[in-house]
Amino acid sequence: MIKVLYIFPKDAPLIRQHVELLAEGLRQSVEICMADSYKVFKQQLKLQQPDIVHCHGCWNFDIIRAALSGRRAGARIVITPHGQIEPWAVEQQTTQAKAGRLFRWQKTCIQHAYAIITLGRLEQKNFLKQKWNPRVEVIHNAIITNTISPGEMCSQTFAVYQKVIDSNTLEQMDDTTSEALAIIIKASITGDQRWCRKMDAVNHPQDIDWRRLLIYATHENIRNYVDYGISILGLSSPGIDTSHIASYFPDNYTTPRPIKEVVGDYQGNETDYLLRMISQLHRQPLLLHMIELTRELMRDTVNDDQLNEALEEKSLKGFAASLMQVLSEETDLDEGYMPLPPKENRQTDKIRKLLTNHLKI
Repeated sequence: MIKVLYIFPKDAPLIRQHVELLAEGLRQSVEICMADSYKVFKQQLKLQQPDIVHCHGCWNFDIIRAALSGRRAGARIVITPHGQIEPWAVEQQTTQAKAGRLFRWQKTCIQHAYAIITLGRLEQKNFLKQKWNPRVEVIHNAIITNTISPGEMCSQTFAVYQKVIDSNTLEQMDDTTSEALAIIIKASITGDQRWCRKMDAVNHPQDIDWRRLLIYATHENIRNYVDYGISILGLSSPGIDTSHIASYFPDNYTTPRPIKEVVGDYQGNETDYLLRMISQLHRQPLLLHMIELTRELMRDTVNDDQLNEALEEKSLKGFAASLMQVLSEETDLDEGYMPLPPKENRQTDKIRKLLTNHLKI
């Protein structure tokens, strides 16, 4: 069950009514706790460890502090401004307030929120003009309009929460699921489970978080590899159609394309093809391209000496060594198929970070 912590201003009775109506309507499907001050919020944050912190209102220091603290604690932030950043509402604030740290922090919180819920189309339109966050939903407030029922409002709000949870699922994966993914990828690349050295994570498939794993595979465009690896391992996994699961993405996200669509087809020269693949990974490390590179490195036609010379000429040898280390972790590439020894250094950490942050909001 999704855990949500609401924070709202103590001196705003209409917002309180809205929050209480949501809490009542969602209690069967969401574990909810509430706070009307930062002190109470901090206690609830530590005690409940919520998946989502839903902030109601903007021009309140406690709300902004809660958003910042919640994000640092690993919760995902949803903000309902309640019209408080409409042009007329901003205009009512003092010049000092608009120029001060509250406004700057408010903007930062909004930019990093997984979703903004506006209460009408006009508010959405005005908000989008700010260009602070494109992930804007419209859910009317059943407290002040009869265009939506309380049940519909709660249902639509739950859909936003689910969409938040189904975003960047790599960040939420437990160790067992992450290890299982690496094993599945190795089985897919080799077509034989005997290549998989550690099988502990897949010996109990009921312990794997399949929903998060399969959503991640879809977002990284490796679902075909994952499905094949699952069949090779003879695992029992749920038939989840992840293509229809709604998720949020970072602003610059595009679905990864097969590497041959990016660098061109193989043209008879293995060294040239591998060099193009490694060069592309140097520009943008993607898991899909790492899988494709691993498959290519395992071919009998690879000439390690030629490839090393080509990497040296392109000043890519250091990067390639770091890349080999990451391939050993992500695709379980054996050292016998590496054209050069793997290295652990700052470049290695940079590649890991770029992979981890590919879907991060």
